[in-house]
Amino acid sequence: MGEAARRVLPVANLREFFRDTLHGALVRQHLAIEDQTEHYVVNLLTLFARSEALYENTPEGLRLKPLAAMLCDALEAAPGTAERHRSLQRLGDVSLFIAGFFAQSFATKLIDIDYHIAMGGRAYGTLAQSTAHGRGRVLAAVFAELSEKFQPMVDALNEVSESSGAQSDRDILRLYEIWLKTGSARSYARLKRLGVDPTTAGGTAFTH
Repeated sequence: MGEAARRVLPVANLREFFRDTLHGALVRQHLAIEDQTEHYVVNLLTLFARSEALYENTPEGLRLKPLAAMLCDALEAAPGTAERHRSLQRLGDVSLFIAGFFAQSFATKLIDIDYHIAMGGRAYGTLAQSTAHGRGRVLAAVFAELSEKFQPMVDALNEVSESSGAQSDRDILRLYEIWLKTGSARSYARLKRLGVDPTTAGGTAFTH
């Protein structure tokens, strides 16, 4: 998990660490979510802190399954089955975690953060609809809220994953790129604090 894992794994209680830091990020970003949704995300972060839960065993070692392959798994399963629900949940969970914790690393990849946000949000939305009247209806409201607030949740997880400190020019450009692609309120606010006024006119105006 790279730098993010090295920052969070040494704490005595990982679940408490994620609970406290996520709650603080939600408060600072004025993002209101239901208690059960916050609890779900804390459990998700705690689970994926172990690489064997996030990655899958392949002949080449632990690898992260592409989102498109996860979507295929969901589409190939019969509608309304537990297998389809598990595949959609896995797609939403992995998309949320990767977009939240590895936003900066997408800069060098063909698939960027907006793809993960779109895939994850749709997966949770579909899951919420398909579980609304079944045995999984208790979680349907959680999935619906995660679908509706996927982008703000990614912003909150970005804050959990990042350490404070000075930003390089490359980091600033990446923040601007994320804002252009996703409309991230957090990226916009951070750019403003760094003295950059993001615009949609194809450039930036430096305020100092």
